[in-house]
Amino acid sequence: QVQLVESGGGLVQAGGSQRLSCAASGRAFSTYTMGWFRQAPGKEREFVGAIRKNGGSISYADSVKGRFTISRDNAKNMVYLQMNSLKPEDTAVYSCAASTALFNIRDVHQYAYWGQGTQVTVSS
Repeated sequence: QVQLVESGGGLVQAGGSQRLSCAASGRAFSTYTMGWFRQAPGKEREFVGAIRKNGGSISYADSVKGRFTISRDNAKNMVYLQMNSLKPEDTAVYSCAASTALFNIRDVHQYAYWGQGTQVTVSS
């Protein structure tokens, strides 16, 4: 089992940058694929990106590709989401999640463990 806590959210102007962190506690963090998801008011939770357990494979949603970067530090049990060139439509609650799935890592249902989320608001 793993517990996840996000930090780094807040208010940022359009075009700005923000870095989210996700701290994991529990066993075997390095064996999990870690994902970032977001949920805007009135919308379903959507995939942002995911990084495999060894960091060798990273995937992104088309909406953030080229602007967002996911990384992880297994020695520190941390995963990060660097967000650049932010847009108002990036406003949402961002959550990190952990999965043991081998496939369909863009699917929210593949993730068993979730953090509480952190609000990111991008002003125009």
